[in-house]
Amino acid sequence: MKIKFGAVAALAAAIGISTLIQAAPVQADSIHIAGDTTTYYTLSNHYGISMDKIMDANPNIPASNIYPGLRLSIPGILKAQNVAAAEPSAKESTGVSLLSVEPQSNTVQAWGKEYSYGKVLQVKATAYSSAASENGKWGAVDYFGNPLKLGTIAVDPTVIPLGTQVLVTGYSHPGLPKQAFLATATDMGSAIKGNRIDIFIPGSQSFVADFGFQYVQLFVIE
Repeated sequence: MKIKFGAVAALAAAIGISTLIQAAPVQADSIHIAGDTTTYYTLSNHYGISMDKIMDANPNIPASNIYPGLRLSIPGILKAQNVAAAEPSAKESTGVSLLSVEPQSNTVQAWGKEYSYGKVLQVKATAYSSAASENGKWGAVDYFGNPLKLGTIAVDPTVIPLGTQVLVTGYSHPGLPKQAFLATATDMGSAIKGNRIDIFIPGSQSFVADFGFQYVQLFVIE
């Protein structure tokens, strides 16, 4: 939990689609389960709904953190032939690691995407929610004034400069993507000093509090 100094930053949006299934007509906010190639663009083409509307229906899901098995809301009434669901990838269902690190080339792969990293940090992590008691008078925004989203982390800027992008690994919590997620240092708080980060997790305060204290590994993306 953090006590905030200030305001937020943003991330963007992407997801993919896979196995089509037949179903009865579905009302607004039906669920699409992301597959390996899901993006907001592919969903827009498939459902015939604007990308902005789909992104607005999923405000806590930035493009860079879409992964197989993620549940996405699809707004509007859909025709039966357009209802789609994507099954989790074979790698996820069989338990094979979705994270691959190549120290020789300073690259790390997560969810089929490759990132180049400059260094690796071990830090102590906590988590915070959008509850008013955790965000003070500024509300549920990060240091830059943008709404808190999955992928927002609070840092000590003398250790991790604001704006730094990192791949976070080594944690355990049902409100976060399995094994890894991409985050940007866009927040800070008076309790976050030294090798510490605070991870924003969407959900109730009690749900987020289950994160407790964990030591995680950060790949600092170049």
